[in-house]
Amino acid sequence: MPFLAIDRVTKVYPTANGPATILDGIDLEVNEGEFICLIGHSGCGKSTLLNMVSGFNTPTSGTVTLQDRIISEPGPDRMMVFQNYCLLPWLTAYDNIYLAVDSVYPNHTAAQKKEIVREHLNMVGLTESASKKPGQLSGGMKQRVAIARALAIKPQVLILDEPFGALDAITKEELQDELLTIWSEHQVTVLMITHDIDEALYLADRLVMMTNGPAAKIGEVLDIPFERPRNREKIMASNTYIDLRNYALDFLFNRYAHLDD
Repeated sequence: MPFLAIDRVTKVYPTANGPATILDGIDLEVNEGEFICLIGHSGCGKSTLLNMVSGFNTPTSGTVTLQDRIISEPGPDRMMVFQNYCLLPWLTAYDNIYLAVDSVYPNHTAAQKKEIVREHLNMVGLTESASKKPGQLSGGMKQRVAIARALAIKPQVLILDEPFGALDAITKEELQDELLTIWSEHQVTVLMITHDIDEALYLADRLVMMTNGPAAKIGEVLDIPFERPRNREKIMASNTYIDLRNYALDFLFNRYAHLDD
């Protein structure tokens, strides 16, 4: 059995004008430790799909299974990181992470919990900012806290909903590199939404390209052949990268252009 399986998943919402099909017959198998990026125009159901993997939403038909267990609710084996960080503003960076660790590991000693928090703050380079509250942190630092909080409970699947979309270009590249380092060390399975083709080609093992909504489907899945660890400059200068980028651009802006009404 695949590690994570999305099998014939359809999502329909009731509306005043009748049922609205957001996703229609989604099939995807993900291997353990794989890094998957999803891309597609707004409204194609990317977030809806990952919300069903996280357990925040359920399919109208079809199933999502993790290690052959049907996902029907959220759980600590799947952690989500959002674009807007979702940190509690009255807690410090340290306490935001500690709260998650304390919830998932209630039987750990206080010393064990503190060690987990310190380890993950150090992992994202925020040891010296542990006592700062979110309002005192930059956007990149907030996202580091969110990633550290997610990984501190050792999930099997890390779900990222456009986590770097609000960051400047330099900070985005720094966090992309940090994410790859963390992923290679932890070998967590990653599902990530992005609107950035360059980001997807640099990070992913496979790029899942969605057709337009409503009733969106998986249009194509691109295998990304670059060896790891990856060198950004070398990859972006290669003919393979240029060909893949042009292919993805053609898919999004020619075959599935998002036309305004």
